[in-house]
Amino acid sequence: MPSERLQKILSAAGIASRREAEEIIREGRVSVNGVVVTEVGSKADPEVDHVKVDGKHLRIRKVKRYFLLNKPRGVLVTREDPEGRQTVLGLLGRRIPGRVVPVGRLDLDSEGLLILTDDGDLVQKLTHPSGGCTKEYEVKVAGIPTPSQISRLSRGILLPDDSRRTAPATIELISTTPEKNGVGGNSWLKVTLMEGRSRQIRRMFDLVGHPVAKLRRVAIGPIRDRVLRPGDFRALYEAEVAALRAIPKRPRTAAARRAAPAAPRPANPETPPAAASPAVPATPARRTGPSRPVPSSRPPTPAKPMPPARRPGPARPAAPASKRTGPSRPTRTTRPPGPGRPTRRTTR
Repeated sequence: MPSERLQKILSAAGIASRREAEEIIREGRVSVNGVVVTEVGSKADPEVDHVKVDGKHLRIRKVKRYFLLNKPRGVLVTREDPEGRQTVLGLLGRRIPGRVVPVGRLDLDSEGLLILTDDGDLVQKLTHPSGGCTKEYEVKVAGIPTPSQISRLSRGILLPDDSRRTAPATIELISTTPEKNGVGGNSWLKVTLMEGRSRQIRRMFDLVGHPVAKLRRVAIGPIRDRVLRPGDFRALYEAEVAALRAIPKRPRTAAARRAAPAAPRPANPETPPAAASPAVPATPARRTGPSRPVPSSRPPTPAKPMPPARRPGPARPAAPASKRTGPSRPTRTTRPPGPGRPTRRTTR
């Protein structure tokens, strides 16, 4: 068996989820072949190496187990509680042999479906946003949210004390109860999330002025069970496990790619520098000269010759002050028309 990361080995053995396993490693509670390991990301082969947690030898189960629990209100989704409150594993007791971990979270005042398993790969798929697993909730809130408020929450909202906007969600108004005798009305909504932040739905509706009164998870991906009573559990069927594994991954959006910082590529001193590419010979410069005439379909029109410049000659004599006077010419008269001649007008 090839070596795997220690947190993945611990999660596959049902010790804890991968995030919790990382904390266990940092605390120095894990040893490999007698050497304590505190570096997250260290690898081991569970079939060859002796891996111990808190001094106990770790055994990997080849047969995975999957359970569905209807968590009641007032129960914590954790292994241990320092305040002594009831936990999910304490509720199950010895009814489930071996170690299993809860998949995801449900806060103390929420109820609904919860998967428990010792399959670390499935836990990672169902809890990480990229796994594509949706969770559906029935939510009762105070008052009646307006369509604009529902649209705002559906598009994504920036929660207080959080630097990232929530992922788009599907929110539908199921039913409403109007105000009666001075008591405010309420609404039931169906909310489908693609991610699971801490108390996300409660924080979302608090931000728009409609606090959550009841919250119940009714579906995890394709898994539903209306018959399972609060506090009861059952084993998942093989077809249900296969349906969970077949959930398509969520494609990464362009906004998420822009928001994610580019990881710097570490320099490897052992890698020889890349050979320099041969220099490309420079192209010789063209000689500049008179521009060639642009060919045209019509022959050019010959230029007209310029008239020769006139030579300056002697100045002409000035004209006399008055014209020469002489006898006036006789005025020409028109004879009267004779008999039988047509009259003709003469014009001078």
